[in-house]
Amino acid sequence: MTDLTYPHVGSTRTGRLPAGYRHLRYRTRLGTGEDVLARAGEAVLSFRMHRATGTRITADAHRAAPGVLLTVGLGPLRAPCEVVWTLEEGDRIGFAYGTRPGHPATGEEAFVVERDEHDRVWLVVTAFSRPAGPLMRVAGPFAVGFQHMFARLCGFALRRLGTVKR
Repeated sequence: MTDLTYPHVGSTRTGRLPAGYRHLRYRTRLGTGEDVLARAGEAVLSFRMHRATGTRITADAHRAAPGVLLTVGLGPLRAPCEVVWTLEEGDRIGFAYGTRPGHPATGEEAFVVERDEHDRVWLVVTAFSRPAGPLMRVAGPFAVGFQHMFARLCGFALRRLGTVKR
């Protein structure tokens, strides 16, 4: 790991989110079956889901892997991040990135596609964050609303990507 701006690296993987941060837990259904799981999981790991939301991603690799550096851009914002963990285990596929210096927030966000015992496939977004500087502190409730909106937008994009045969 490089210069992450928070000490709780990997907390989104365990689900035990640290105190002192805003928490986000969002879950939305993508479809049914192994094919949807595989396509949606690959769209997450290859950053296609993020790009399908209109987010600009620059990364030093084509696929998420621990240590991959990326910049997430939306409008005028540029947010440096690093992939802190990936997951490809049975019915769960995804990754999390953590914030690096220059990011307006500090924390971690995970995007995991999972299939349940009824063969339903879900996107689960889990995050913890807090402002890193005055701009984000002033943004306050708007920033929280934006994070929730972005999670929903990821679900919408992934439903489109995960249900289209490639």
